[in-house]
Amino acid sequence: QVQPVESGGGLVQAGGSLSLSCAASGHSSFTNYAMGWFRQAPGKEREFVSGISRSGGRTVYADSVKGRFTISRVNTKRTVYLQTNSLKPEDTAVYYCAESLPAYSDDVPRESNQYAYWGQGTQVTVSS
Repeated sequence: QVQPVESGGGLVQAGGSLSLSCAASGHSSFTNYAMGWFRQAPGKEREFVSGISRSGGRTVYADSVKGRFTISRVNTKRTVYLQTNSLKPEDTAVYYCAESLPAYSDDVPRESNQYAYWGQGTQVTVSS
């Protein structure tokens, strides 16, 4: 596959949880790049949600999800995960997984232009 593939979205009530997964594309060694999750709600710009470094040793979160979401990666499975807990209606959006440009450090970029490969997205809907 030439792009990452997300799964795990759905409809959940406020306070509930969803586990999102992203299978990386096969264009390069998985440990060559950081992974990120972004989201876009209707009528809003795409925003950074969370990212994880190539080694998995560094993670970053948007303030809006800090303490509720957890990102992780299993390099042997070429997969990144986003555990979303205590979901709120304002978390409703299409969630996108993205692979960064080749990383030469263990930093985690927040800017979308630092990500080269994007998935099609998975819908997360949180009802009140």
